[in-house]
Amino acid sequence: MKSTHLSLIAGTVALAAITGFATLNAPGGPAAAEAGSASSLPVERSSLVCPAPSTSDLAETQYTSYTPPGSETEKGRGAKGGGAKGEEGTAELKPALPVLDDDEVETDPKKIKKAEEAAKKAKAQADKPVLAVKEPGTPVLAEADGSAAPALVGTATGRLAPGWAAQQTTTVTAGGARGLLGVSCTAPDTDFWFPGVSTARSRQDYVHLTNPDDSAAVADIELFGAKGAVTSEVGDGVTVPARSSVALLLSTLTDEAVNDLTAHVTTRSGRVGGVVLTADDGSGADWLTAAADPSGTLVMPGIPADATSVQLVAFAPGENDADVKVQLMGKNTTFAPAGNDTLHIKSGMTATIDLKDITRGEPGSLRLTPVEKNRATPIVAALRVVRGTGAKQEIAYIPATGPVGARASVTDNRAKGSTLSLAAPAATAKVKVTTSAGSGGGEPAVETYTVKAGTTTAITPKPPAGLKGAYALTVETVSGGPVHASRALVLPEGGVQMFTIQTLPDDGGTVVVPSARQDLSVLDD
Repeated sequence: MKSTHLSLIAGTVALAAITGFATLNAPGGPAAAEAGSASSLPVERSSLVCPAPSTSDLAETQYTSYTPPGSETEKGRGAKGGGAKGEEGTAELKPALPVLDDDEVETDPKKIKKAEEAAKKAKAQADKPVLAVKEPGTPVLAEADGSAAPALVGTATGRLAPGWAAQQTTTVTAGGARGLLGVSCTAPDTDFWFPGVSTARSRQDYVHLTNPDDSAAVADIELFGAKGAVTSEVGDGVTVPARSSVALLLSTLTDEAVNDLTAHVTTRSGRVGGVVLTADDGSGADWLTAAADPSGTLVMPGIPADATSVQLVAFAPGENDADVKVQLMGKNTTFAPAGNDTLHIKSGMTATIDLKDITRGEPGSLRLTPVEKNRATPIVAALRVVRGTGAKQEIAYIPATGPVGARASVTDNRAKGSTLSLAAPAATAKVKVTTSAGSGGGEPAVETYTVKAGTTTAITPKPPAGLKGAYALTVETVSGGPVHASRALVLPEGGVQMFTIQTLPDDGGTVVVPSARQDLSVLDD
């Protein structure tokens, strides 16, 4: 991979959960708001961001986008479900604008004119949608090949906003970035944690930052290893231009080569989407999405049954050390891995555990809980998972993720190769799983599953009848305790079981809005 500092790296798919009328101020302040009833309403605007697919000329990328059908509550607000009354809405993904290298100052008039023409052409292309969802319930897809595949930015409004999801899936069959690289498009934010990155010589880890807004954002990148903060000045004040994306090679941010690190990305101004592309010599490549916010209890769902190596990377960002119990939620019960039942994480330092082939032929999920319930020190964590051995190894990542909540969706499921993992860490739960229609045809179907407390259920979804193209999976909590979920996609290539794993946190498709009670007695007749 080529190292580029603030260079042209095709940006991201911008789609972040923003609510148009989600924040309302009730007259009289909080007390007045509490006096009224609250309503759960669908969001009216969403946006997400995805990174540039690959720098490899061998890359083949498929983009998919999908909005699930609205609930009965949402249908009451819009013409056909969700969004503002009478507003049909749009959901479009467009190419991000290119970012030019600040170090290159051109003086040749002919080259300047050529650059201006290229910039005008890029802007014109950025105004043309690559993907546009027309109806809830039916995914759409597009394909792109090579290293020039565009980054995409976009927004969903009206009835297409609640639950809008997108993914890019890239296959690279050779080279240092060989592997199946999948990433769900994520919401832009101001704070991201990435346990599991590295600046080791065998790794090429790029942090991709994408700005979906019309003004520049400024971000800082911090690195923490087993001995604490890693010295780095280059990661301070990274400018991400409007509606553009930049990618930074982590090993260029410091002189220290460290195997296991935690990266922390924050913004001084604006917001960005953040994700890390990791490539390991001999083990393939994949995307590492941000871990769930620091918490005393974490769940990493969906470790494949045939995992040959699993490594836990955890970090304690606060002032206190953390002591956590490490437990695997298996097919039938929860148990502690022999010799690794607890982990001590020093404040401000990254800790790791080699869990080896912990699943031993059965699917599972990892749960971290405080050793002492009254000392729940917040931590962040992620798993690095390996399938296969020797030259046929392939990697993927499972960051700690929040529960499915009311609903979560994942796109780009094929006729074969998808496995949905459901973990119930606290109490037995019932969930509804919907397979959508295919992007080119097919009938949706619904199944209901019960997940016992402390266990993981792995499901091979039944593709829609008459499936053509790709389909989406939507998971909804029906009753019981919280459920954490992930989807593994396996696409064998050249004898390698290439795979990628995406987690399914709540899609944020609805927001609780207080009903205001207004006192008009102060008005004159």
